[in-house]
Amino acid sequence: MDLDDFEPRKQPAKPKDLSVFSIEDLRGYVDLLRAEIARAEDTIAKKSAQLNAAASFFKK
Repeated sequence: MDLDDFEPRKQPAKPKDLSVFSIEDLRGYVDLLRAEIARAEDTIAKKSAQLNAAASFFKK
């Protein structure tokens, strides 16, 4: 048995209660989420490029 089996698994974050947000706050929250999505997609693109470069290097 591995020691990692005893550590609690990370639980997904609970969704925020959006009913308490104003319309202006909701728009700001959406903008923040869009920026975070763009950041994640940029990181995915960079990692994919590195993976492809490594794969082509080792195929030679």
